Amino acid sequence: MNTVPIIYNLFPRYFNCIEEWTELLAYVSRMGFNHVFVNPFHATGFSGSLYAVKDYFMLNPIFLKFDQDPSDWSPLRAFVDECDKRGMRVVMDLVINHTAIDSFLVEMHPEWYTWDKKGKIVSPFAIDPADDSKVTVWRDLAKIDYEGTTDKKGLWKYIDDIVRFFQEMNIRCFRCDAAYQVPADLWENLVLSAKRRYPETAFFAETLGCCMEQIARLKDAGFDYLFNSSKWWHFDAPWCLEQHEKNGKIAPSISFPESHDTERLAKESPGTIYAQKRRYVLSAVFSEGLLMPMGYEYGARIKMDVVRGSPEDAGEKPLWDISKWIADMHSLKLSIPVMCEEGHWQALCRYDEDLFFMEKQSGNGNDPVLVCINKQTKATGHEVGIQGLRDKISGYSKLIHPCEDPCKQKKISETVSLKPGEIVIFTV
Repeated sequence: MNTVPIIYNLFPRYFNCIEEWTELLAYVSRMGFNHVFVNPFHATGFSGSLYAVKDYFMLNPIFLKFDQDPSDWSPLRAFVDECDKRGMRVVMDLVINHTAIDSFLVEMHPEWYTWDKKGKIVSPFAIDPADDSKVTVWRDLAKIDYEGTTDKKGLWKYIDDIVRFFQEMNIRCFRCDAAYQVPADLWENLVLSAKRRYPETAFFAETLGCCMEQIARLKDAGFDYLFNSSKWWHFDAPWCLEQHEKNGKIAPSISFPESHDTERLAKESPGTIYAQKRRYVLSAVFSEGLLMPMGYEYGARIKMDVVRGSPEDAGEKPLWDISKWIADMHSLKLSIPVMCEEGHWQALCRYDEDLFFMEKQSGNGNDPVLVCINKQTKATGHEVGIQGLRDKISGYSKLIHPCEDPCKQKKISETVSLKPGEIVIFTV
């Protein structure tokens, strides 16, 4: 990919029909997004979960007008065409580690699925990365058996046919849901096949909730991007920077301040506009790619619900509107080359200090940036004299207070003042 992915997550359950997706695109474009990620839009199983796909080649009727045929893909084609006209690429959710438990494929191809010793179909699960004793099992789903199937050739061809179908619709980016639960050799085959047809095709591996060893197995699969875990980092331990360095050897990554899988940041403490901006700044500078779910810009508090979400959820009263600020942050990111690459991070202080300094070095010969974060969010601000920072800011001449004005760079003065919770960026 030549374009740094700045991704807007359009949540389809927040609309009455696909035509309404198109109406939002002018607004999305003004904020500076160049990709639009849409959660699964296929026909679903009994649970109604967007991630319980019953038929990959049928549209979900809840996204259609009453007289539209689920087998007619023209509404989605029109949406993709409009995105293309506006210079935005559509990212489709590719959910292939499971199907709905009531998918027709279970009866047609039982050999493609995992069955237990009692003859019951196995459902997929995920382990909480913060507590491995917490395991979530999705009973409405059926796990595909890529390793043990007696029809590997047929199964792999079917998955490739899914990708081909949507590539021919001009969808050339795929978010690969739970990528670590699908064998790396299948991904390698799938990626190579897709890129032979359309070289600009890109694959984004969703690898959250798995261990580092599982991510490492995807090293040779050909993914263009991984999603990282910086959203959960509070600058108090080295794990995030260590993961960034290890995973960077596999592929660059995409940061996000929240996602459809997480609670809304505005609902969490302190729930302020400043906290909303700070986390977005970190996401923008931390990695090459960036994703923002719809509603983040106005402080949405209702979590995206893939089973029961509705247009009414999107109608909650805004806490604020930082859409113009979001656009300015994107302009800042694109104006500083090292912010548009994965780079290499290094902590320049201890993790127990109130002011946390970390430097992003380029892997492509670009100038570095230095980030300083005031970890104290409730106390008074910090005012630091230049003399006390000489060892850290040597070589830097300008300062950006992105939460105030991302477009304004000023020369470093004799003192640097940081508000509670503030993040600032030093540039060469």
